[in-house]
Amino acid sequence: EPAGSSAPLWNNPRAQELTILSPSGYANEVGEAFRSLVPAAVVWLSYGVSSSYVLADAIDKGKKARDVPGPEAGRSSRVTVAVVDTFVWQALASVAIPGFTINRVCAASLYILSTATRWPLAVRKWTTTALGLLAIPVIIHPIDRSVDFLLDSSLRKLYPSVEKPSSS
Repeated sequence: EPAGSSAPLWNNPRAQELTILSPSGYANEVGEAFRSLVPAAVVWLSYGVSSSYVLADAIDKGKKARDVPGPEAGRSSRVTVAVVDTFVWQALASVAIPGFTINRVCAASLYILSTATRWPLAVRKWTTTALGLLAIPVIIHPIDRSVDFLLDSSLRKLYPSVEKPSSS
C-alpha cells in the first residue's frame, strides 16, 4: 500500500499491519525451504500454520468491513467482498504460489547440486535450504503484483462496483 493511500484497511489484503500473526503467513515457504532436511509432516504443518493465518486475516478484514460506517443495506455485501477477496488473495499470494515456487527452487537446486558437484548430501541439502530461504524475499513482490493482476482481471470484476478492493 503506497504511503498516503486512502484505501480502507479492509480493502487491501496485503495491508501492512504489524501483528504477531503476520510472520506465520510465511511458514509454508520456510517449510518448503527445509523440506529436504525435515520430515514431510513438518512441511505439512507449516502449510497448516500459513492457512490458519489466511483464514484469520480474512475474518479480520470482514470484521473491519462490517465496522465501517455506512448504510446497513450494503454492509453484508461489503463484508462478503472483504472476506472473499482477502481469502482468495492470501491463499494464492501467501500459500499456494510461493509454496510451489520455493518447492521448485529447492528441487531444482538440489538436482543441480547433485549433478554438478561432488559435495556431500548434507552440504547439498543445507545449500538448497539456504537458497530457498534467500529466494523468499525475492519472490514476494512479483507474486503479490501477479495475484493483484489476476484478481483484477477476474474475480474483482464480479464485485459490486462500489465494493471493488483496490490492488494498489
